[in-house]
Amino acid sequence: MAVFVGVLAGSPLLEFDWRLALWRPYKQWPQLRGLLDVLVVAGQRGPTATVAVAWLGWRSWRSRNARPLLVFLTAMALLNVSVGVVKLGTGRLGPSYAHAIGSTEFFRGGDIFPSGHTANSVVIWGTLAYLASHHRRTATVAAALAAVVVGLATVYLGTHWFSDVLGGWAAGALVMLALPHCEPFVERIRVCLSALWARLGAGPGPGVVANTGVSADCGRRGRDGPGGAMATPGPSPAGAAEPGTSYRASASRQVSPAAAAVALHPRAWNERGPPRVSDKW
Repeated sequence: MAVFVGVLAGSPLLEFDWRLALWRPYKQWPQLRGLLDVLVVAGQRGPTATVAVAWLGWRSWRSRNARPLLVFLTAMALLNVSVGVVKLGTGRLGPSYAHAIGSTEFFRGGDIFPSGHTANSVVIWGTLAYLASHHRRTATVAAALAAVVVGLATVYLGTHWFSDVLGGWAAGALVMLALPHCEPFVERIRVCLSALWARLGAGPGPGVVANTGVSADCGRRGRDGPGGAMATPGPSPAGAAEPGTSYRASASRQVSPAAAAVALHPRAWNERGPPRVSDKW
C-alpha cells in the first residue's frame, strides 16, 4: 500500500522509476542480457511451481506426510488471490507501454503491479526454505538471493518499473508472514485426507504419523480406540484410565518427558506437522 500510494502521489519513487526506465539498463550492459534472460525464469510460476509440486509430492509420499505439499499449495493460493486482485485493481502498464513521461500509468488496463515474477520467486523459494528439514538457514539465504536477482533482472530487461519490484517483494513477504497462521487449516486438511485414505482401505494415509498406534480420524478425535473402533470400557487396573476416558487422553498421559521432548523438536514438527501432546506437557 505504501508503494502504491507513493507512486500515485508523485513521490521521488515515481521519478526514480522513470529515470531508471529511460536509462535502459539492458543497453548499458548488453553482455548481461543472455544470462539474466535465463535467471529470470526462476520467477516464472509455471516451470518453478511444477518442479516444486513434483518434488514436494514425492517427498510427501515417501514420508507418508501430506503436509509439505499442502503447505506449498496453500502458499500458492494465497499468492494467486492477493497478487491477482492487486494487479487487476491497479491496472498499471509497464515501461514499454507508457503513454507519457512522468505518468504513473495506473488504471490503464495493465497488470504489472506488483511484479508477479518477483512475488513468485519470494513465495516459491521462500516456501521451500520454510519446509526444509535440513540446512534451513542456507536455504533461506538462497531464497532471498533468488528473489533479489529475479526482481532486479525484470528492471534490467525493462519489463517492470522499480516500484513494481518493491511491491512484489512486499507482496511475497506478506504471503510468507501469513503462511504460519494457515498451519491449523493445513493440519485439518491433512487429517481429513488421512482418514479418507484409511476408509478407502488403502492403509495408513500420507498424513498419518508413524508409530503412534492411532489412525487419524477427521471429526472423531478422542473418541475411538486403535483401528477406529470405539474403546470398550473394562476393569481399570491401577494407574490405568477410568472408564469413559478416551484412548487418546489415556495415551497422552502416558507419554514420557523424553518422548514429549522428541515430539516438540523443530525437526519433528517440520516433518510431521504440529505435535499432538497433552496440555499437561
